[in-house]
Amino acid sequence: MTELFGFAPVAVAAALFAAFGSAFVRGLTGFGMAILLVPILALALTPLDAVLLANFLSLFIGLSEIVRLVRGAERSAWHIAGVVLLTAPFGFIALSYTSADVARLLIALIAFSAFLAVLFPRRPAAPHGAATTGAVGVVSGLMTGYAGMPGPPVVPYYVGRDIPRETAKASMMLIFTIAPLAGLATGAVMEVLEWQLALFAACLFPAVLLGNWLGNHASGRVSDPAWRSIVGLILAGAAIAACLRLL
Repeated sequence: MTELFGFAPVAVAAALFAAFGSAFVRGLTGFGMAILLVPILALALTPLDAVLLANFLSLFIGLSEIVRLVRGAERSAWHIAGVVLLTAPFGFIALSYTSADVARLLIALIAFSAFLAVLFPRRPAAPHGAATTGAVGVVSGLMTGYAGMPGPPVVPYYVGRDIPRETAKASMMLIFTIAPLAGLATGAVMEVLEWQLALFAACLFPAVLLGNWLGNHASGRVSDPAWRSIVGLILAGAAIAACLRLL
């Protein structure tokens, strides 16, 4: 059997490794799954397939924890997620008209932007204003559609504030669960969403569950300052790896 659901063995192996590793990071930090997963998948699959596959996996793992996420998230997460659903289709349409090489470069740059954003000084715990929240939703939506990465603007929005770690994690994860719906719906409407991707995602999902469980278990043993440092290091590593792979 030379292919699985139309994908070469090297692509399947890369997807399995990336799914497990990115899910572990998600469980540990509350984000990072798409930021790590999409750049790696985009080197083995087409950027369009990479984004759609990441959308499926993010949706699946989010739904498995939806009760906890709804209970622990800030109200702002619902506002951002709503804006993301409205704006993500525009990013996805742009991706469909972009060449593969250009898309891979832009996806790597988006991953790098997330690292830069968390370097800003932390803010007080008070919520951001409506304008900032709306802007984060718009940018996150465009990045969701184009790169399958709602995280770059969302992570500094929550991690950059002095709020409890579990509140930040639940808020980010709730957005990352809702955001993929826009990309998948747009892909279906544009008739570029293939059923093989859903089956492929289902086969990868056990690795995602295991990685996420291990990450959650490790998270409880990490102090808050160490957790924030890990967030920055993971973002930096993902950005550097994506850029080096392009070169």
